[in-house]
Amino acid sequence: MSIKSTVLGFPRMGSDRQLKKLVEKFWAGKATEQELVEGSKQLRADHWALQKQYGLTEVPAGDFSYYDHVLDAAFAVGIIPERYQQLDTAGTQAYFAMARGLQNKSIGIDVPSLEMKKWFDTNYHFMVPEIADNQKFVLHSTKVVDEYKEARALGYTARPVVLGPVSLLALSKTAKGSSTKPLEQLASLVPVYVELLSQLAAAGAEWVQMDEPVLALDLDAAVYKAAFEQAYSEFAKIDGLKYLLTSYFNRLGENLAWAATLPVHGIHLDLVRGSADLDTALATIPEDKIISAGLINGRNIWKANLGEQLAVLNKVISARAPGRVWVSSSCSLLHSPHSLQPEVGHLDEETLGWLSFAEEKVEEVATLAAAAADPTTVQAKLQVNAANVASRKSSERITRPAVQQRLAALDRSFYTRKAPFTERQTLQRAALKLPL
Repeated sequence: MSIKSTVLGFPRMGSDRQLKKLVEKFWAGKATEQELVEGSKQLRADHWALQKQYGLTEVPAGDFSYYDHVLDAAFAVGIIPERYQQLDTAGTQAYFAMARGLQNKSIGIDVPSLEMKKWFDTNYHFMVPEIADNQKFVLHSTKVVDEYKEARALGYTARPVVLGPVSLLALSKTAKGSSTKPLEQLASLVPVYVELLSQLAAAGAEWVQMDEPVLALDLDAAVYKAAFEQAYSEFAKIDGLKYLLTSYFNRLGENLAWAATLPVHGIHLDLVRGSADLDTALATIPEDKIISAGLINGRNIWKANLGEQLAVLNKVISARAPGRVWVSSSCSLLHSPHSLQPEVGHLDEETLGWLSFAEEKVEEVATLAAAAADPTTVQAKLQVNAANVASRKSSERITRPAVQQRLAALDRSFYTRKAPFTERQTLQRAALKLPL
């Protein structure tokens, strides 16, 4: 039995922040656009090679970005506000102006960037697309198709990553002076996605990872169920493509029941933050659909407890037909540092044993897949992992017995205030001399 092993995305910056340095050099006029393109292409190749080296059977393509993947998605379908239309929209000038603004007196340009907003509850921020009443969606960029072809040309089994249309619109805002809600323009956007997905099918893609992270939010079921059905019923008409409906950062919760009925071929579950969904998911998701088990935390820095996660993976496998289970990261590894290697010599061995950055998490995913197929092939890795996990759990650097004893000695009275609010408020105002 073999299990597909993959991750939802890999950090873009490089082991020594190569992308950051390259982009800043380009902004400073010290690198050409062609040098930016070629340097980025080499970085993608290096990252795919790393993932293959650690044992993944499939790599994501299209997860790379010069600046922000939401901006990439908006740019790809022609969501370029009017104030940027005077710029070069074929190259990177308009793109980077949307990302960071552009002030250039010599050519009479002074435009601000798009608004920046927190990406769910992570420390990452994304650029908020602006949708106008007269918005015209067009296939403006084939970036994801081009990067998929790059991966294929290098010999990798790759899966294109696309930010889905419902999430793209849900994360957008109405442009100033307009009144139409972004989601109301879904019908106009879907044909452009069909064009993009058709190009991926023609390029040889089998699976497409459709990222729809809004599924992890509390949604108006009537509105969003209809929106997803409207989009994905059209995507289902494209011959040869299979879709992995992907959400992360939380459980699907009440959205699971209707998401499971959508015409897609697989559903990704964040089983780190959404583990409470598992039993319901196994009972609800049709047996002919793939379950992608997101078992390695994509947004922390700690080693996974592979023994515990292997038990979860085996539970999923036992409930599905052979070949119907993948193992993956919970979300993109974008949120993790790149590699532990630069820390060697700077951190003590005990601390190094507790940590897992993006490269190490890729190896954890591959190890879980191998262990599910035949644990004897990775027994040594599992033993080392168990020892490291136990070390962190028992270390006095993490858990101090004296503190635990003091906590255990607390009774319920400690958690009850001894004075009513009105009395505390009077004392506080007097102490702080309020109002000022």
